[in-house]
Amino acid sequence: MADTRTTQERNEERQEADERSAPSARVVYGAVIEQGEDELERPSSSLFWAAFAAGLMIMASLWVSGALRHYLPDAPWADAVVHLGYPFGFLIVILGRLQLFTEHTAVAVLPVLRKPSRRGLGALGRLWGIVLIGNMLGAAAAAGLAVHGHVQSMETLEAMVAVSRTLLERSPLETLMQAIPAGLLIASIAWIRSATEGSGFWIVFAVTYAISISGFAHVIAGATEAFLLLWHGDASVGWVAFGFIGPALLGNIIGGTGLFALLAHAQVKEEVPTR
Repeated sequence: MADTRTTQERNEERQEADERSAPSARVVYGAVIEQGEDELERPSSSLFWAAFAAGLMIMASLWVSGALRHYLPDAPWADAVVHLGYPFGFLIVILGRLQLFTEHTAVAVLPVLRKPSRRGLGALGRLWGIVLIGNMLGAAAAAGLAVHGHVQSMETLEAMVAVSRTLLERSPLETLMQAIPAGLLIASIAWIRSATEGSGFWIVFAVTYAISISGFAHVIAGATEAFLLLWHGDASVGWVAFGFIGPALLGNIIGGTGLFALLAHAQVKEEVPTR
């Protein structure tokens, strides 16, 4: 049967189909590239304060987890509910567009992969360094406030310490390996959010809950727990630096940059021109 539709009708149908379908990988890649370029161009002071605020706010994950641990009974299912507290800090930080290492910093890798240059690598190194330092200072300050500032009840603090002590059960190698999938999953958030509309809350919640309940290690969220143990007297500076933060940082970089960013770039590199 002959197609009796006019050219205008066919074009309207194609446009309607495009609007209903999910954006292509190339379109998502372009949106993430634009985000990364914006991050690379931000002033150093803006990056630092956004990163410091993120380090403070990520403490909400431990506060809520500790509160849940305090109020829940000692039951087999309780841990699964305690892990529901983990996404809260990430929701504040990511939806608030603060600077979190492994999320925005992974996004910033894609523009450098797209067009490698010495200037691009320098800008990426500047971003990584500032954000990591800001995150760590914020996490250390928030943990110190929790231990010495009496901002929550002693019962909740003890529950927060109990949640954090699970870090001490891992060897540095175990932390490194468990940080790789965490880096991969956190880096995927920016990609998924660029491919969908109006579901940012549930994307962040689902991904970070999966990280927590699976026992994966995120360097910044975990740093709040490590610093809490330090200020509380349960851990040494050496363990914080080399037993947790170092291995978790390396694992997150491998997962977020070595795996996710490279794979995201590889799938569309032949479809987009360099600039």
